[in-house]
Amino acid sequence: MTTRPSGRQATARPRSRSLRTRLLVLVTAVLVGVCAATALATALAQRAYLMGDLDDRVGDAVERDAADAAPHPELTRDLTFLRERGRPAGMLAARTDAKGDILSAAVISQDASPQPLTSAQRAALQGVAPDGAPRTRTVPGLGTYRVAALDADGIRVLTGLPMNDVRDMIDGLVEVEIAVTAVGLTAAGIVCAVVIRRQLRPLGRVAATAAEVTHAPLGRGQFAALTRVPERDTDPGSEAGQVGAALNRMIDHVEAFQAETRRGEERMRRFLADASHELRTPLASIAGYAELMDRGTDRIESGLAWRRVNAESARMRSLVEGLLLLARLDEGHPLQSAEVDLAALVAEAVWDARAAGADHVWQLELDPDGSALVLGDEARLRQVAANLLANARIHTPAGTTVTATVETTPDTAVIRVRDDGPGIPPDLLPTVFERFTRADTSRTRAGGREGGSGLGLAIVAAITTAHGGRFGVRSTPGHTEFTVELPSARLPPADAPLRARTTPVWGLSGGSSRGKAGAAHRPR
Repeated sequence: MTTRPSGRQATARPRSRSLRTRLLVLVTAVLVGVCAATALATALAQRAYLMGDLDDRVGDAVERDAADAAPHPELTRDLTFLRERGRPAGMLAARTDAKGDILSAAVISQDASPQPLTSAQRAALQGVAPDGAPRTRTVPGLGTYRVAALDADGIRVLTGLPMNDVRDMIDGLVEVEIAVTAVGLTAAGIVCAVVIRRQLRPLGRVAATAAEVTHAPLGRGQFAALTRVPERDTDPGSEAGQVGAALNRMIDHVEAFQAETRRGEERMRRFLADASHELRTPLASIAGYAELMDRGTDRIESGLAWRRVNAESARMRSLVEGLLLLARLDEGHPLQSAEVDLAALVAEAVWDARAAGADHVWQLELDPDGSALVLGDEARLRQVAANLLANARIHTPAGTTVTATVETTPDTAVIRVRDDGPGIPPDLLPTVFERFTRADTSRTRAGGREGGSGLGLAIVAAITTAHGGRFGVRSTPGHTEFTVELPSARLPPADAPLRARTTPVWGLSGGSSRGKAGAAHRPR
């Protein structure tokens, strides 16, 4: 049977130490390990050196004692050689038999006189082979000795020197090393703590900036200026500087996304407001005429009412279709792909524009070589040409000359629509292809001419983009030119010149039955 942990246990997380603490602990541990290994190696080397020196002295002493005892080989218990000068205090000597048993033994006291060993002390020296090799023996009451036995032509002598001095020296050296190591580690730890703190200070400021950014209300639709890492903490030569520079770039991306989101929301609000207004106006007209019809035909002529209802319905249907088209293009719905002759398509659009705006002068310029073929959706490309011409017709005064040009290059086919109207205001040019963009806020133009819905150029931009083309506009007072550039379906020779000819379209100029428009220019 399993049990589920309690809420506190389930949410408990191990407390993490800061990078500064972890680095300091790691560096300290490495220093301690290195110093400990160095001290141990030094102590072992010193001990080996001192023990080697002691063994050499023991070997020299046993050889000397054997030589001193050689003149009297018959005196197997004689230790008178211990009375000679040069024997250090604490040195012991013994005479042994062939089995290694002690026959006599003595130790030099502090007053340089030999003192015989006790039976217990002699027992501790039993069994030392007479091979001259040093051995360690603990002698009761005297301490630890380094002893060696030697058999020189039947003269068997055992000699020993105390190890207390060597041990004391080794212990002293170890204590000194421990003290020096402790002081060195303390100083190194302080220096490392200061250096790590100073080196990680920029990273701390970067972390503080990142924490401040995380507390910004980005997820609640609020837009605010974000704090950036100071320039001194963005040095690409250090890891902390690289992190700071990367964080600043990320903040730039976030702010750019914020700005784009803000612009999108503003566009959406304007879009909804304009769409609502555009739809409300024809609906209000339809409702008004319907109410008048309900009250009786004596208030309004039925034919006129139905014509106005049909006109407003067509206007509303055109607006809804434009919105739906833009929505489909925004979602990336595929378009039909077939070979389209732009020259013939633009020529037909110019004839249609003349029929709708007889008060303008219309001209057509085509490449004398013939067609300009592209791959695309013929209906949508026809809509592009029609919208460009309608834009020029609606937003320029009567008598304006509008010229449509089709040009070909080795890689592209270009549609240009220019006019000699009053031009587009400079502050409107950056947004001229956005939806519901208009130079005037009214929905009708002076003289009673209806303004556009503000979707024509947005549809041009969307269709052109969907075909992989480019669009643009240049405008000065007296000259406005819209350009749509599409990939060509055929590649003519590279040396083929770009040529165009002016082809007047018969009967494309004439008087206008409409009043002259005001000076305000297009929504473009």
